[in-house]
Amino acid sequence: MPRKKSNTAPFYTKIKLSTYVIGFLVLTMLYFTYRYRHGIHYYFSIVEKSLKGEKITDDKVTKYDIRNIEVMDKYYLKTFGVDVSHYQGKIDWAKMHSIYELYPVKFAFIRSTMGTASIDETFEENWEGSKENNILRGAYHFYRPDENSTLQAQNFINKVQLENGDLPPVLDIETMPRTQSVDKMIEGLKNWCKIVEEHYDIKPIIYTSDKYFEDFLKEHFDGYIIWIANYNFWVQEMKGHWNFWQFTEKATIEGVKTNKVDVNIYNGTVDDLEGLTL
Repeated sequence: MPRKKSNTAPFYTKIKLSTYVIGFLVLTMLYFTYRYRHGIHYYFSIVEKSLKGEKITDDKVTKYDIRNIEVMDKYYLKTFGVDVSHYQGKIDWAKMHSIYELYPVKFAFIRSTMGTASIDETFEENWEGSKENNILRGAYHFYRPDENSTLQAQNFINKVQLENGDLPPVLDIETMPRTQSVDKMIEGLKNWCKIVEEHYDIKPIIYTSDKYFEDFLKEHFDGYIIWIANYNFWVQEMKGHWNFWQFTEKATIEGVKTNKVDVNIYNGTVDDLEGLTL
């Protein structure tokens, strides 16, 4: 009777396959260790402080913190800031000196108004707190596409009294219209910008997501300062048109109780940023 052929791979083939798998895993680990080396170093510095019994602001480091630190280290010559609203609760501005005790907070965008009539309940306190602690401040309006653009501009103007040294007003557009076309929405955005620019004598900043800008705004707001939100964990490079980059919504900053704080990079020096102010 003939013997059946064995379907089992030879021993040396299994060894060879295992070697490839182990080699791949080792290379992958080395790659991630190198790519996120500054964030990993920060993580172990927190562990070391905890072991020594030192009092630290936050002993819980997440994957977001590691990625945030890596991005900020890459752009350490640029300028860092935050944007806040009532979602961050009561902020102790006197403590908001740095991000991860490594990178100084140089500017803050503060939500002031939403739509035609809504006002952020923490605006006044945040507006004064940032100024008293020598942080360049700017105010932003959350635009609601299905509400009247003129009334939205007036809502912002009635609430925000800009002074010399303040950053330009910001138009925050994130949502799609439900009761009108995209073309009509673009008309409304331009109308808001026109009214606000005439009032403050300075062109507003446009804030939106990377995809939203590429899909709907890119062809209509040439010449505006653009502030882009992109939280993609794997993105570590600013595109050429990103004047500001909101690269995370999950940062930990002393002075803010929640660990959900937006952090931004301005693609320039502090002097450059001051050059944008009123």
